[in-house]
Amino acid sequence: MAYNKHEHYNEEVTAKLIGNYRSTIEELGEDADREGLLKTPERVAKAMQYLTQGYRMDAKEILNSAKFQESYSEMVIVKDIELYSMCEHHMLPFFGKAHIAYIPNGYITGLSKLARVVDCFARRMQVQERMTHQILDAIQETLNPQGVAVVIEAKHLCMMMRGVQKQNSVTTTSAFSGQFEKNETRSEFLKLITADLY
Repeated sequence: MAYNKHEHYNEEVTAKLIGNYRSTIEELGEDADREGLLKTPERVAKAMQYLTQGYRMDAKEILNSAKFQESYSEMVIVKDIELYSMCEHHMLPFFGKAHIAYIPNGYITGLSKLARVVDCFARRMQVQERMTHQILDAIQETLNPQGVAVVIEAKHLCMMMRGVQKQNSVTTTSAFSGQFEKNETRSEFLKLITADLY
């Protein structure tokens, strides 16, 4: 699922978005024919299609593309996965990192696939709480592990640039299933994602 710069641009959608963004620029009081803005509607139309490419991705397909039988049954953690998403309330970005763990139950997946699953749900108009559970559910349903843990830490520009304007606030969400619902396992996971191992 490597990104192809032309793959996510639908010509019909692009044309409609260009018209919409041109109108928006004019409604905001700018001259859409000004040199610096001439190509802005097209750039934004393409950027928005890229930033919402998650709608055209299938998380289960991503995980199944590298699903292997394996007897390993200890915790697998991928932490500090960068994510960039868009708040569905104001269409402003939020960004941060995700930490994912699962305990295999006969199957593992390629480590990069966990990062791709994050992108699958992040590249949409989102709320952080929903995205956290979507990531967990996709892994749980596809790999059927003994448990899954997901923690997301993010900064939201809708809080930083407007409204309360709190530049240093970080929102943390978490979701746990199976073995991670036990305090001991959850505590081990939380300790490992905060530890500086290197």
